[in-house]
Amino acid sequence: MSLLVRFVVNGVALWLCSLIVPGIALPPGATTGEQLLGLAVVAAVFTLVNLVVRPVVKLLSLPFYLLTLGLFFLVVNALMLLLTGWLSGLTGFGLEVDGFWPAVLGGLIISVVSWILHAVIPGDHD
Repeated sequence: MSLLVRFVVNGVALWLCSLIVPGIALPPGATTGEQLLGLAVVAAVFTLVNLVVRPVVKLLSLPFYLLTLGLFFLVVNALMLLLTGWLSGLTGFGLEVDGFWPAVLGGLIISVVSWILHAVIPGDHD
């Protein structure tokens, strides 16, 4: 159940991020169904990247987290968003990220929205 909650929360966070940040766009679709399918694919890729790649990157970059007092977390979030854009582009439902700075802002927005949604949704999310 936790994986499904993460998937839905990431989907909502990515959707809001694409509305707010000018350099981030979800794959276009002619119908609402195609847009939801594109969002679902991007959310699935983002969830998998956060489950598999992010813990390894966090462990390897632990000295940078300590040195910057946690601000390196913004860089890691941006890199995860850029990686998601690249991997989802391979599926044909590419998340478009126009560069590093839109990715930093997008990662910050996704983190805040995810934190708020996890706080609002009842249950254990670990």
